[in-house]
Amino acid sequence: MEIIFEKYQGAGNDFVLIDQRKQQYIVHNDERSIAHLCDRRFGIGADGLILLEASEKNDFKMVYFNADGRESTMCGNGGRCIVQFAHQLHIFEESTVFDAIDGTHQAKVNKDGTVSLQMIDVDNVIKLSDNTYQLNTGSPHYISFCEFIPNDVKQAGSIIRYSPIYKDEGINVNFVKKISLPIEIATYERGVEDETYSCGTGVTAAAIAYAVQNDVYGHIEYSVITKGGNLKVSFEHKSGGIFSDVWLIGPAVKTFNGFFKL
Repeated sequence: MEIIFEKYQGAGNDFVLIDQRKQQYIVHNDERSIAHLCDRRFGIGADGLILLEASEKNDFKMVYFNADGRESTMCGNGGRCIVQFAHQLHIFEESTVFDAIDGTHQAKVNKDGTVSLQMIDVDNVIKLSDNTYQLNTGSPHYISFCEFIPNDVKQAGSIIRYSPIYKDEGINVNFVKKISLPIEIATYERGVEDETYSCGTGVTAAAIAYAVQNDVYGHIEYSVITKGGNLKVSFEHKSGGIFSDVWLIGPAVKTFNGFFKL
């Protein structure tokens, strides 16, 4: 079967995107084919696969798979990329509402070409130690504030990801430079099982944890530096540890399109 696809990247986090509104190219439980598409030597190569499907209530539905072929939780950079993809398909003009695994999301394409994506509210930031936090921003994240980001993020991240408490469900591990603005971050992603150039939900989690770590309240906007590019996160931090009106803003760029025989 010949599959029509497009390739997008958001701050170096890259994805294969397929429009499945009229034809089903990929079955959701076909882990082998999905992993093959994402393979950087024998497939197209990507951090994940995203299917754009029809929604009964909203403009479209996002279905996201990690590079290992398994359907996964929300992906922030992937969410921004599928919004840009849907915009190029003329599904909407300026703003959209779409379905994802963690609920309904609003998004818009800005005049400068960046994409703003509303993330879920966060009301449970767990402090594990003075410099480590755990929270869910659509996907589960471990935040470690450190003096220096490890030279080998894959090795350092895998130690935490495969520790007894996280080895079964997995967790994304983020190393964030301590007391640094703009925020600097490096991420090890479960499902990819390696460092990625950027992680949208991880950037969001780091920004929220930074506000907690530094006891900052009100309307907040942080710039975040990743190895793949710069992103912004804005939110409202209210008393009681509630984070609402959370937005992830950054680039989402088409790199190429093509056909792939599966």
